[in-house]
Amino acid sequence: MTRAAVIAGVGGYVPARVVTNDELAQRLDTSDDWIRSRTGIARRHVVEPGVTTSDLAAEAGRRALKNAGHAGVDLVIVATTSPDRPCPATAPTVAAKIGLGEVPAYDVAAVCSGFLYALQAGTAAVLAGHAEHVLVIGAEAFSTLLSPTDRTTAVIFGDGAGAVLLRAGQADEPGAVHDIHLASDGTMADLITVRGGGAEERSSGLPPREEDRYFRMEGKSVFFAAVRRMTQSARTALSRTGWDTTQVDRLVGHQANTRILHAVADQLGLPPERAVINIDRVGNTSAASIPLALAHGMAEGELRTGDRVLLTAFGGGATWGAATLTWPDLPLS
Repeated sequence: MTRAAVIAGVGGYVPARVVTNDELAQRLDTSDDWIRSRTGIARRHVVEPGVTTSDLAAEAGRRALKNAGHAGVDLVIVATTSPDRPCPATAPTVAAKIGLGEVPAYDVAAVCSGFLYALQAGTAAVLAGHAEHVLVIGAEAFSTLLSPTDRTTAVIFGDGAGAVLLRAGQADEPGAVHDIHLASDGTMADLITVRGGGAEERSSGLPPREEDRYFRMEGKSVFFAAVRRMTQSARTALSRTGWDTTQVDRLVGHQANTRILHAVADQLGLPPERAVINIDRVGNTSAASIPLALAHGMAEGELRTGDRVLLTAFGGGATWGAATLTWPDLPLS
C-alpha cells in the first residue's frame, strides 16, 4: 500500500459584513455592471474593525476539524498575504485560538498560490511520516491591504478563510492528494505587490510613501500570465498523475476572475460548467480562494465522492501551481 495525504475535512468561513457592488459605486467611479462584466463579482465579505486574519483562519480550521470529526493535529500551516503582524507568524496564534496546544505552526507566503504551497508542505509532512494529521489553512483579511480609493483593486478582493484537514491514508482511497506542481518567477515581483513595510523600504533610508502601504496589481499582465501559467501547471500535474483532461470531473481554480477561470478551462479543453465558481459571492480572497471554493463545491453538491479534481492557481511572486486529488466522502457539515 502507498502512503498518501488524504483530505479528511473541509471548512470555510467568511465574515458577516457584505459589501455589494452598488455600495462600492457610491464612493468609487464604478458600477455594478462594470464590476460584473469584468470580474464576475457581485459582492464580497470584509472584516469589521478589530477582526484579524487569525480570527478567520481559526474559525475555518474549527469547521474543517468538525467536518472531519477529529480534534487534534500534529502541524498547522497558514497561507496568507495579510498576516496579523509582520512578526511573528500568524499560524501559532491560530493554533492557540483553536486550542491545539504546542503543535508546530508556521506561515506560507505565496499570495494567491499560497494554499497550494501550504498543501504541498502539509502533504510532504504526511508522506515523510512527520505528521499523521495536518491542518492546512488559507486565510486573508485582504481588505486591510487595499487603498479605499483604488477602484481597480477595491472591487475585486474580499476577506475569508478556508481549511482542509489532511490525514495519513492510502493513495487509492477517495480524498487522496495525488500530485502537486509548483513554480515561481521572481522577475515578475512587481506585477502583484505591496512595496512598503519590508526590508526594502526600511533599508532605503527614505521616508515611507503613503501609496506603498497598499496592494497594487498590473491587471492586464496578470490576466495573461495567470491563464498561461495555470494552464501549463495544470497540464504538468495531470501528466504526472496519469490523467488526461477528459478524466477531470471538476476544475477548482483560484477565484481571481471569472474570465480567467473560463479561459483556463478553455485552454485545457474543459467545458466551462466543470469549473467550480464562487467568486460572484465572495470576490477574490487570495490564499483563501481555493479552500473556500472547495467548501462551496461540497456544500452545493458540485463535488461528489470519487470526483477527479484539478486545482490550479497563480499569484504574486510570481508563483503558480496545480494539484490533483480525488474527492473524499465527507459529511455536509
